[in-house]
Amino acid sequence: MRYHVSLRNRSYIIDVDGGSVTVDGEKLEAHAAAIPGTPLLHLLLGKESWTVACEQLDGRRWALGAAGERVEVEVQDDRSKQIEALTGQGRKAVVGGVEVSEGQVVEVGEGLVVVEAMKMENELRASHKGVVEAVHVRAGDRVEKGTPLVTLSPNPRNPQVDRALRPG
Repeated sequence: MRYHVSLRNRSYIIDVDGGSVTVDGEKLEAHAAAIPGTPLLHLLLGKESWTVACEQLDGRRWALGAAGERVEVEVQDDRSKQIEALTGQGRKAVVGGVEVSEGQVVEVGEGLVVVEAMKMENELRASHKGVVEAVHVRAGDRVEKGTPLVTLSPNPRNPQVDRALRPG
């Protein structure tokens, strides 16, 4: 079975076949055993042994803890990835940054949010001076195309919303 794994802004292709895994073309012997009654997994990978704490955050995202470090990974099987690519239903993540807060006055060109799409970060900037009326997302949220991210009022004295920024 093939999986696509994203970890620390890098993607890996992992093929699992019985007692071995191939990670980006490198084949390693692998064995995993759950430790009953705990969220722990004992993992033998090549010549190394790991005890990993695993917590599923949602359908694809996992929090993993090993050697005193916690990381979040996203795992998607090959079939789901192919279906997503064919249907155009890919999701984008707001990474690193919602750069504004509600009530904040922003100038033309000021950064509002950073969106990651196709391994590239894109900063969305204010097209006009105004006040942040609403922030609809948090850093790390997954958003679909067309989802409002930040709503700006036209100016500090007129709080009526005239526009919501949406990812491309």
